[in-house]
Amino acid sequence: MSIPGIIQRDSYLSPFRNQIEARMESINRKISKITSPGETLSAFANGHHYFGLHRTDSGWILHEWAPNATSIFLAGSFNGWKIDQKYKFTEKQAGQWELILENDDLHHLDEYKLWISWPGGADFRIPLYAIRVVQDEKTKLFNAQVWSPPEPKIISQPIIMPKASKAELSAALIYEAHTGMSSEEEKVSSFDEFRKTILPRIISLGYNTLQLMAIQEHPYYGSFGYHVSNFFAVSSRFGTPDDLRLLIADAHKSGIKVIMDIVHSHAVKNILEGPGLFDGTPGMLFHTDQRREHPAWDSLCFDYGKNETIHFLLSNCKYWIEEYGFDGFRFDGVTSMLYYDHGLGRDFTSYDAYFNNGVDEDALVYIALANKLIHELNPAALTIAEDMSGLPGIASPIADGGLGFDYRLSMGVPDFWIRTLKEKADEQWNVSELFYELTNRRHDEKTISYSESHDQALVGDKTIIFRLADKEMYSHMSKSTPSLIIDRALSLHKIIRFLTLATHGGGYLNFMGNEFGHPEWIDFPREGNNWTYKHARRQWHLAEDPSLRYAGLEHFDQAMIKLLNKEEISVMEKPRLVLSNDTDQVLAFIREPFLFVFNLNPERSFTNYGIAADPSEYRIVLNSDSRDFEGFGRIDENIDYSAEPLGKIGSGFQIRLYLPSRVGLALRKIPTPRAR
Repeated sequence: MSIPGIIQRDSYLSPFRNQIEARMESINRKISKITSPGETLSAFANGHHYFGLHRTDSGWILHEWAPNATSIFLAGSFNGWKIDQKYKFTEKQAGQWELILENDDLHHLDEYKLWISWPGGADFRIPLYAIRVVQDEKTKLFNAQVWSPPEPKIISQPIIMPKASKAELSAALIYEAHTGMSSEEEKVSSFDEFRKTILPRIISLGYNTLQLMAIQEHPYYGSFGYHVSNFFAVSSRFGTPDDLRLLIADAHKSGIKVIMDIVHSHAVKNILEGPGLFDGTPGMLFHTDQRREHPAWDSLCFDYGKNETIHFLLSNCKYWIEEYGFDGFRFDGVTSMLYYDHGLGRDFTSYDAYFNNGVDEDALVYIALANKLIHELNPAALTIAEDMSGLPGIASPIADGGLGFDYRLSMGVPDFWIRTLKEKADEQWNVSELFYELTNRRHDEKTISYSESHDQALVGDKTIIFRLADKEMYSHMSKSTPSLIIDRALSLHKIIRFLTLATHGGGYLNFMGNEFGHPEWIDFPREGNNWTYKHARRQWHLAEDPSLRYAGLEHFDQAMIKLLNKEEISVMEKPRLVLSNDTDQVLAFIREPFLFVFNLNPERSFTNYGIAADPSEYRIVLNSDSRDFEGFGRIDENIDYSAEPLGKIGSGFQIRLYLPSRVGLALRKIPTPRAR
């Protein structure tokens, strides 16, 4: 057997070759076990085609899996929620139940549940494969709902491109968004409102990927969508399935991929809404021992060693791609899935941690199968791992010994920025350390870089702009009220994001509103805040008010994103450091076709500052100090810079720049005209 690719690229993995090869064998063995000879994973992941409620030519058919059930009845608004023999299921084979109904027995928008009996008990349950779940306004209970509108449903196909296309090689520029909190009003917003008001903003900003949060149904709005109860149902609080389909279709028309924040790391504990005790037993999909409950999340943990669990979750992946046209997924809580202790309290400073007995090999196999299935369905799909452990190979091909994700999140970068802002005065910022932290990653794996996501804004924490400006945001964001604190905040907000983007490892992510420095924090309605929506919305008017300084931050973000979207920077090329002067706090690096230069010094500006460069002409294409971006306009952007020989002091070339304090620049080589 040839040496796995991840070992060829990282010799420090050589001592773990046996474990890596054993994992590769486990993945192949599982595929052989759950598929027939010549069959694909896609053919296996069809649970949603069989289970659940489906319309037929002559009526309706329902299939359910409940191995511990002794009887199942359908009840709902169509029969006054009575347990009626007419709606009794028949057990067709062990654990699989069937009910066939005529056309008039059910209608679009009827609400229903299953009455499941088991040895020693019985109760109502929502079907595992329910595609529509709604909450009764009076009882506050959740019920499944028949969704079969007379109009043909809109299904936008995922954006499928050849693997070698420019779009596939360019950076993934991700706009992370939560539909419910996207309104200016203090309410839960809808897919329709998002499509009409927010999608145009995203298009204008230049992002090429939309990441939607909280899509799967969850009973508690304040969970941010991470306590899922109904894995196949679009959260009804945001609108209908067709509303979501239309949103995705419109995004696709604009060339924007849409990925989904998918939660397969755990499930809600709620018995009435969730699958935890569906047929009266705890072990259908979940662990039954001490691993059943997550110690930090108050939720249930899937048992990935069960083929039934794999079938359920893989079918879920296929469902969202097939039924809605999603272009991929950001998998939540991957660290929690991979380790028996969920990675809690561990620092992962040694490779041993990735290959010892603390790794859940069943979860590892499931993750690889999910990635294999998703890319089988759409070779151009994007899959992103939310993993803070740094598992080697997580974003490497399965054939190389990896787990098959396209990207991993750079979860250490926002932590680094928070530590820097909290613990160091501006004059103590070390640019060598900064460059190391922003580029310290596995360079054979693509990484989504970000300075802050939704996580950094949750109640108890602060956004970057709020850390920088704090209470001054309430009184001095007007252009008519000068403030040194606000000047610093705006300058560093731009530089932090600019540096993070410029050093990206394959992609960049921004949470909605942060592009213009959205103030304060995120806090969903709850008892502790008197159920207010004040902090669960986005104040877009701040960026639209010409008298305020927020617009400058948004214009900078727009220019920054569009520049990267326009220019092709190799997603795998490591930034080439050309200057790291910790005394001056000046940093410069090359990322073809750009030369990036940053002066982080809070006090000193430099004239004729020499920066090593390739022999060429250079032009400033992005300047964080531009007045368009609420800067001071201290740099003449109409000057072209020629790289001159160093002469007696060296054999290379340099350009000389005026570098005001707290500025970030991108200079582009001016193409040499072709000879005629």
